[in-house]
Amino acid sequence: MPDPQSLYEWEPKGLAVVDMALAQESAGLVMLYHFEGYIDAGETGEQIVDGLLESLPHQVVARFDHDRLVDYRARRPLLTFKRDRYAGYETPTLDLRVVQDATGAPFLLLSGPEPDVEWERFAAAVEQIVERLGVRLAVSFHGIPMGVPHTRPVGITPHGNRTDLMPGHRSPFDEAQVPGSAEALVEYRLMQAGHDVLGVAAHVPHYVARSAYPDAALTALEAITAATGLVLPSIAHSLRTEAHRTQTEIDRQVDQGDDELVSLVEGLEHQYDAVAGSETRGNLVAEPVDLPSADEIGLEFERFLAEREGDS
Repeated sequence: MPDPQSLYEWEPKGLAVVDMALAQESAGLVMLYHFEGYIDAGETGEQIVDGLLESLPHQVVARFDHDRLVDYRARRPLLTFKRDRYAGYETPTLDLRVVQDATGAPFLLLSGPEPDVEWERFAAAVEQIVERLGVRLAVSFHGIPMGVPHTRPVGITPHGNRTDLMPGHRSPFDEAQVPGSAEALVEYRLMQAGHDVLGVAAHVPHYVARSAYPDAALTALEAITAATGLVLPSIAHSLRTEAHRTQTEIDRQVDQGDDELVSLVEGLEHQYDAVAGSETRGNLVAEPVDLPSADEIGLEFERFLAEREGDS
């Protein structure tokens, strides 16, 4: 494999900031990462990344070669046309940034479009960066569509080799095959190399999965801060406000919806409550409950991904 470092370039000023931070943070830095384009039900990861970049000071540390990694015909960047000429171009950017939380503590954020090609070399490049910058924990986050109601708390599936950082959460299934992603491959390769990795997957009601669902982003953010010690109150406050507004709007639409929609939500509530009750009783289910199989979960992932690709 050609040198993975050919995929990215360091930004000297940003790298100097990280090196200075490392001199004071002997335990190493946390790296958050999320890529656009794969399954992100409820725009969970996108909302968190946007909140971080909009509300916190940050500086680029490394830039990936988007011209090699992004298939423009699959995801065409936007150009602005004014009168008789093109006046602007939204260049895709896949960057690593150093960000400061509310206390001034530094952490890393890797975000941008998911690479369309060279996944193995990209994963190797991320591993190089993790080792060069002394990353102590890499954390990914996104939303997955699930058969759950919006009227109940958002669930979370932790994954990776540091799920112990999220006590009280467990996977709803033992094994499933789902479409691959660069984000998942990065996690897999980092674990193989012996690095600490945590993934946070928020459960988003499948009937709102294609719209922004702040409740899921808020729940994922709270899990991230609990696991890492990062302090991000402004983002949490903003998401909490949006979550209240969104829940009110969803309730209004359900109330005004047809009987089929109401029955769907009520059925999901019944299933959710039955499973929650069985957990408190030590998995002694009082009545039969149809839970999604591994194949059904995989098909739900594929359906959601196909709908996103169809929209674009």
